[in-house]
Amino acid sequence: MYTSTLTLLCAIICCTLARNSPNVFPPNIIIMLMDDMGWGDLGVFGQPSKETPNLDAMAAQGMLLPNFYTANPLCSPSRAALLTGRLPVRNGFYTTNGHARNAYTPQEIVGGISKDEILLPKMLKKKGYVSKIVGKWHLGHRPMYLPLENGFDEWFGAPNCHFGPYNTSIRPNIPVYNNSEMAGRYYEEFKIDRHTGESNLTQIYLMEGLDFIRRQTEAQRPFFLYWAADATHGPVYASKNFLGKSQRGLYGDAVMELDYSVGQILSQLQSLGIGQNTFVFFTSDNGAAVAAGPRRSGSNGPFLCGKETTFEGGMREPAIAWWPEHIKEGTVNFQLANVMDLFTTSLALAGISPPDDRTLDGLDLTPVLLNYSDKLQDRPIFYYRGNELMAVRLGQYKAHYWTWSNSLSEFKSGINFCPGQEVPGVTTHDQKNHTMQPIIFDLGSDPGEKFPISVLTKEYQDALRRISPVVKKHKESLVPGIPQLNMCDLAVMNWAPAGCEKLGKCLKVPKSAPWKCHWPH
Repeated sequence: MYTSTLTLLCAIICCTLARNSPNVFPPNIIIMLMDDMGWGDLGVFGQPSKETPNLDAMAAQGMLLPNFYTANPLCSPSRAALLTGRLPVRNGFYTTNGHARNAYTPQEIVGGISKDEILLPKMLKKKGYVSKIVGKWHLGHRPMYLPLENGFDEWFGAPNCHFGPYNTSIRPNIPVYNNSEMAGRYYEEFKIDRHTGESNLTQIYLMEGLDFIRRQTEAQRPFFLYWAADATHGPVYASKNFLGKSQRGLYGDAVMELDYSVGQILSQLQSLGIGQNTFVFFTSDNGAAVAAGPRRSGSNGPFLCGKETTFEGGMREPAIAWWPEHIKEGTVNFQLANVMDLFTTSLALAGISPPDDRTLDGLDLTPVLLNYSDKLQDRPIFYYRGNELMAVRLGQYKAHYWTWSNSLSEFKSGINFCPGQEVPGVTTHDQKNHTMQPIIFDLGSDPGEKFPISVLTKEYQDALRRISPVVKKHKESLVPGIPQLNMCDLAVMNWAPAGCEKLGKCLKVPKSAPWKCHWPH
């Protein structure tokens, strides 16, 4: 049934493209994935500081998806989910070192994306796509895990977060790669001023993206650009021309520069005459990191808490789809959708059947995006934190089976994932098990998850009756992947990346001494 439906949709898409722009099928695909940008950072979602005129215009020219989610409230697992179309608990981007612990890929991590996973760029090669990633990878930094080993043809960016600067005798600064070899390191050749926040990295990433688009257009090749700029991840940065320009400090400056970059990319698509044949999707990897403070992090709008949590603020993301003459201008669709859908949707747009040897969690959104259907089936959203299913949304109701913000010791030390938003019995500082009697919210009337529905009401019983079989079916059919984020070792850090010899940037590798990674939250 699914295969025949997909075939029919591909045929419809093909015919539509043929009418509007002959000889240019399949469409180019651009996914813009921001880093720690919140749902409430866009003017179109109510941000009053006027930092996103280009993104607001993109929404006016395309479709806004207010119910769009990530697959995990942390960067690495959410990126793995996007590129595989699978929950992190399936693709291995989680840890079993502790219950419900967020894990990612710092440079001491031993693991990375499993060789058993099939990433989107590899699938797109079936239709001749040329693929490039610009910016942050975060799916493992050892050679076998890097982008060019996983289907990408080009890469300019870094394998890890831009933390630093480090004393290189103890911990190396993160390398920046140009394809398969390093071009330098953060804080060395690629400057980030930790005092002023000045860095021209977003401008470099913009130029890399524009150059790739131009080259593929001239060569008349379909392309996939994964533009993963990370200026809104701490330490936040912006270039000199944007510093001090916003009302929200350095973070707002970074948002303004990213918005400008989006505008430049969309403008180039139009000037090259390929806008009508390029599908562009804008979103973020997880909610804003509100624990960093208001001038170093973004806004999650009306939603509870932020990054690291499975409350709405940690997993509800800004999302805009843009494709002139295919996606109706100025539309808003409330379909429940998530970042894994981009995998399946991209394959459908390219006319490629999804792999049939694995479970995919992403749905094909083309019926919604291209206005063939107002809504897909009443699909659930699963909120995972590490190895635990914390909550499930079905329709407008969300049931919490576990609650946890962060530990009381962390909270007392000043780390607060829900600043100014403590909800008694909900934003708990110990892991609370509610599986026998879930906490249920109506996100339609209570998007901030402040007022649990009384268990004595018919509304609660009806919601639980609908959600319970969905959870049961999911858990019974789930086959977890082998966890990739359990082991750490100082010897695997970025001491001597490929190309370091040419630059004189190789550092001494310490003796291997693996340990189980500690994930505090």
